[in-house]
Amino acid sequence: MQFLDTLFIRFTSRKVGQDRFGNSYWEARSRRDSYGRAMRRVLFAKEVQASAVPAEWWGWLHHTTEQPLPEDAPRRAWQKEHRPNMTGTAEAWRPASTSANRGGDYEAWTPGR
Repeated sequence: MQFLDTLFIRFTSRKVGQDRFGNSYWEARSRRDSYGRAMRRVLFAKEVQASAVPAEWWGWLHHTTEQPLPEDAPRRAWQKEHRPNMTGTAEAWRPASTSANRGGDYEAWTPGR
């Protein structure tokens, strides 16, 4: 199904840009949303995952900004590099098991306890 979506988007839209992760962003030539704005879409470079859209493009996709924010803009000390949601992968965050935790190691909640 993703193949058909990609084909449809490429034929009916114009490419606006691409982010550093390889995702490409498209704006429909004639199709409009319920507010009369051109529909905006993303074709993901890897798996379809909404959290893979960086902040620079998120605002454009949701019609918050007319143009995507520049990716090469200087970053503040408190700003971190965008990372997609890592839940379910080996890179997922796991709490440290220290004696500071109540009872030692982390214990997941189990329904019915």
